[in-house]
Amino acid sequence: MEPDDVSGLPPGVSDKLRAEGVTELYPPQESAVNTGLTDGESLVASVPTASGKTLIAELAMLAAIERGETALYIVPLRALASEKRTEFERWEEFGVDIGVSTGNYDSSGEWLASRDIIVATSEKVDSLIRNDAPWIDQLGCVVSDEVHLVNDRTRGPTLEVTLGKLRQRNSDLQVVALSATIGNADAIANWLDASLVDTDWRPIELQMGVHYGNAITFNDDSQQPVPVESGERQTPALVADTLAGDDEDDQGSTLVFVNSRRNAESAAKRLCEVTAPVLTTEERASLAEIAASIRGVSDTETSETLATCVEEGAAFHHAGLAAEHRSLVEDAFRDRQLKCIAATPTLAAGVNTPSRRVIVRDWRRYDSEYGGMKPLDTLEVHQMMGRAGRPGLDPYGEAVLLAGDNDTRDELFDRYIDADLESVRSKLASEPALRTHVLATIATGFARSRTELLAFLKKTLYATQTDTNGRLKTVTDTVLEYLKRNEFITEDDETLSATGLGHTVSRLYLDPMSAATIIDGLQWAAKNETVQVNALSDRSTEHAADGFQPASEFAKSAGDTVHEDGDEPAVTYPTAFGLYQLVCRTPDMYELYLKSGDKERFSQVCYEREAELLERTPSEYDDVRFESWLSALKTGRLLEDWADEISEDQITERYDVGPGDIRGKVDTASWLLGAAEQLAGELGMKTKPIADARRRVEDGVKEELLDLVDVRGIGRKRARRLYDSGIEDSAALRTAEKGIVLRALRGRRKTAERILENAGRSDTSMDDIDEAPGDSINADADGGANANVAEATAETQQNRDVDDDSGNQAGLGDFS
Repeated sequence: MEPDDVSGLPPGVSDKLRAEGVTELYPPQESAVNTGLTDGESLVASVPTASGKTLIAELAMLAAIERGETALYIVPLRALASEKRTEFERWEEFGVDIGVSTGNYDSSGEWLASRDIIVATSEKVDSLIRNDAPWIDQLGCVVSDEVHLVNDRTRGPTLEVTLGKLRQRNSDLQVVALSATIGNADAIANWLDASLVDTDWRPIELQMGVHYGNAITFNDDSQQPVPVESGERQTPALVADTLAGDDEDDQGSTLVFVNSRRNAESAAKRLCEVTAPVLTTEERASLAEIAASIRGVSDTETSETLATCVEEGAAFHHAGLAAEHRSLVEDAFRDRQLKCIAATPTLAAGVNTPSRRVIVRDWRRYDSEYGGMKPLDTLEVHQMMGRAGRPGLDPYGEAVLLAGDNDTRDELFDRYIDADLESVRSKLASEPALRTHVLATIATGFARSRTELLAFLKKTLYATQTDTNGRLKTVTDTVLEYLKRNEFITEDDETLSATGLGHTVSRLYLDPMSAATIIDGLQWAAKNETVQVNALSDRSTEHAADGFQPASEFAKSAGDTVHEDGDEPAVTYPTAFGLYQLVCRTPDMYELYLKSGDKERFSQVCYEREAELLERTPSEYDDVRFESWLSALKTGRLLEDWADEISEDQITERYDVGPGDIRGKVDTASWLLGAAEQLAGELGMKTKPIADARRRVEDGVKEELLDLVDVRGIGRKRARRLYDSGIEDSAALRTAEKGIVLRALRGRRKTAERILENAGRSDTSMDDIDEAPGDSINADADGGANANVAEATAETQQNRDVDDDSGNQAGLGDFS
């Protein structure tokens, strides 16, 4: 089938496709069109990676736009949202307007109503439904990318419920679900009342095999010699083999999948020895520029290590990297500048990074519930393997597992290469999953009684896969009781209604248990707050019995200021640290693990600062609760360090995390503290301490810098240098000597002019201005040549594209 044969598309689309080289549709694409794809019929396309799923989605969305409808493209990852927007922007010449929305879970996204294609994560779409986005009813076509992720325990229920609500709101909605090849694609199609295209066709051949000894044995029983010298590892030998060739066209790139961040970094360092010798002078120059950009993202050791590897033609990729790090690595790999990436499985979750050869080095991963190293699912390994082979660049693709003996080779063939793919199973019937979705379903009016609620749930994938709905009813009743007990819903004559508090919790996109935890902590603070001076002299006696130290005692011991009359200390309670630990106790925050020695270290911190913690500390003999308490405390200490202006490099070393982890924790804390602020207002409690703690963690500054960082272009490092130069707020910035400003900003004239303009100063020109005399501020003054790194992160958050209303939102759409 040729593009001209596809009906329902805007005029000129077929001409553009031919100009891009699409002279004939792939077989899966043709099958999709034949099912009525461009006529508004629903479809499930279960096809391998690189087999044309994106064009299937584009044809459906363009046809919907031609019918005067709005199209929604749901992605599993925030990173994918940006990637897809870039792909879809090529249709703007036909008047198609693209919008991306991935954050600000308490907004209705009204600005999206004017967009033709909206790209969003499933969490964002769920939040838009909760906030009654008016344009939801205008949708004609919804594309769900990677729909097989309904199988994921953490994120699958949200996708499942969201698709169910969208279909309930619009009975004529076209749903196009794109999936990797799975064992029960027909079950997904039956659930969505959709036609099915299920095929293993690929545009180029993918060979899968196992390397053992000195050769790869493929699934067709053929062998390819790849000798491994004595003392040599298999992975470098396979990467070197991929790069072997007389010219660039013969040389291929390699993805190496490992099971941990540490392994990804160590593998990349070793593989530099393989990739560096094949680099041309031009490639080295280009990679040096990329490495400089990487160093500019963060001043951490991780950033420096990554940049050093990139200069040698290799890289690592994992969730601990900053988003900018990952983007730079992915782009360089797609452009064939990087020869090899060692990655954790996050890279296999939809990001477009195909290669000539994929090596699955580690096929086991530690699982605490399993109690050791657990084999990966077949579907997950096939997702990795599917990255092999780039249409138009590679003549073939190879996916290779590694074995050290005959028995392992046979096991790998049985488990991954010759095995049938697992079936996708709904994970909806669990209490954590249903808590938030039951409340949202009641709050948004989708169900006004238990009967209506169960009727809605009966239409879910879970219900279609289960012979009896007894389990779902039981969990639903447990959740309803929990929501009533915490006053999020009421029941009157069998009518279920959300309370004002329940509506707020649903709109804020909080897990109700997170909201309950925050409310309990704020009520604890209100109940136990005291600022009586006569208590200052009586420490650890009156309250020794219950182990609680009043905030006033802590304030005095912490050296808080005293009012001029000397009668009363100036206390801000709850403290920032107490609030940080509180939000880190919620299910919506991924806590840091306690590592060797951490229990003793943070037990001491707990006892020293117990007065600030907004709930009674669990008994140390209750191992599970106490360790969870300490994990939250450790995470809260990381946030406090960030808000106390501790350098990013020190934090990564102190907590053994990556820059991406810091950003993720900061964003999540900012979101949760914003929610806590609104909940406190709803309950008539004071909000200023929460607002101050939120602003400090958002910008990574002490309280005295909050006014300065409100000026666009000023982050934590620049604010500190301006403050230490005597410019303590934005008002002072408007009147300060320009030479002092220029010196504080390291002589960067354009930066100084832009900041002065943003501060509201009329005369911003730095022409003929010399830096004010004083101690020179050299490039290493703030911890290295990249002293502005951490503030660049903060500024990136402030300067995001207006089409991405993400603000300071948690990375809930990302795997961690």
